[in-house]
Amino acid sequence: MTDIVPLENFVNGAWVRSTGPDHLDVPDPSDGSVIARVPRSGAADVDLAVRAARAAFRRWKEVPVAERARRVLALRNLLEAHADELARTVVRENGKTLDEARGSVRRGIEATEFAASAPTTLQGSFLEDVSPGVDSTLLRQPVGVVAGITPFNFPVMIPLWMAPLAVVCGNAFLLKPSERVPLSARLLATWFEEAGFPPGVFNLLHGDAAAVDAILAHPGIDAVSFVGSAPTARHIYTTAAAHGKRVQALAGAKNHLIVMPDADLDRSVPAILSSAFGQAGERCLAASVIVAVEPGGDRLVERLATEVSRLPTGPAGRPDTVVGPVIRPDHRERVLRWIRDGETAGAKVVARGPEPPAGPGFYVPPVLFDHVRPEMPIAQEEVFGPVLSVIRVGSLDEGLDVANRSRFGNAAAIFTRDGRAAREFVHRIEAGMVGVNIGVPAPAAYFPFVGWKGSFYGDLHATGRDAIEFYTRKKVVTTRWF
Repeated sequence: MTDIVPLENFVNGAWVRSTGPDHLDVPDPSDGSVIARVPRSGAADVDLAVRAARAAFRRWKEVPVAERARRVLALRNLLEAHADELARTVVRENGKTLDEARGSVRRGIEATEFAASAPTTLQGSFLEDVSPGVDSTLLRQPVGVVAGITPFNFPVMIPLWMAPLAVVCGNAFLLKPSERVPLSARLLATWFEEAGFPPGVFNLLHGDAAAVDAILAHPGIDAVSFVGSAPTARHIYTTAAAHGKRVQALAGAKNHLIVMPDADLDRSVPAILSSAFGQAGERCLAASVIVAVEPGGDRLVERLATEVSRLPTGPAGRPDTVVGPVIRPDHRERVLRWIRDGETAGAKVVARGPEPPAGPGFYVPPVLFDHVRPEMPIAQEEVFGPVLSVIRVGSLDEGLDVANRSRFGNAAAIFTRDGRAAREFVHRIEAGMVGVNIGVPAPAAYFPFVGWKGSFYGDLHATGRDAIEFYTRKKVVTTRWF
């Protein structure tokens, strides 16, 4: 452990040591062993990176868009060639199972492929004769220097939602990954350099809250993309906006899945289990609440309980593991506290997963609650762990009312064979990403990741055309020739 050298930042095409006074240990969630040490970069480190990015931006924005897209394609090919290395790094630092890690890397590569379509997506528009002899042209130009502040739960996918699109639009980019998962970001920086991006176009800065606050206040940063918890998203949004920056802040969730009495449980139950307990529940599209429409509740809960009691929890790299560890010991204690609070409030634990193997990993076996009431905190707050609550209702109308009372609006889904019920749900549910017989309604990279209500702060969402709009500024040119 004492031989582990603190990681370096990647600034202006070179690896440089942070000026921060100390570092944080990075444990493997599966066994607690220290696998890296991450520096706590401060304002001086941020300033160095921003100065490099601003200088690079002035040159990079003049590079033809087709050439920028070719660099992104080169990056995509490197990601593809090293996809397994990336996935195994995610397993080690995050605790995802290998299949989950591979899936998240694949979605990051898909986002990079979308970014490479910039010669089409960046096209403007033209209208002649808006007035006699007068024409108007709409152009899209880069914003400037963009910072991406990314979470621990998707250490490859979410940086790839941001950085390839930002740079292909002509911006320079500064990545501040979660200090809990720095190793994937180090690999990404290596491949951005190998893909041929000029020094300063992509920069990597390690650190924690001090680095984030310095980013939010720095006058040389024009826009901030963020994904993380609801309280932090509010802080990011209000602070960065107060400093005149463009902001998109993706926040927390409490996703409801309505299960109708006619649902095909042979297909619905596996989808629900994967949504609720995949990645130990540490994702913003995880199912948190099942709204069981009677008279189907008993049958559904019985099926779910049988399966939950069989879900093995264990080390992320083991082939038979279904539920891996949570990210840190303090988060494990937080999730366990939520479980105790749910029992105290009167919810009934109807199933627990098998106990994990003895050892130092950060494990929480999956838990299924029944007879949860909508007003209980466990039904309202984001647990971010392998905990699933069942609320019983008498009708679809009542189920929609329960779901729509949530202050979050990230995702929701319905399981049914009734097209009329599905259409009613899609029309009335107050969430941005909606599934019909889909447990995790994650949009493809060319659609926006659309949280509503307290799940998003800003105007333009991540991924898809919204991201193109976020990373560019519009300019309208009105022309008359005498």
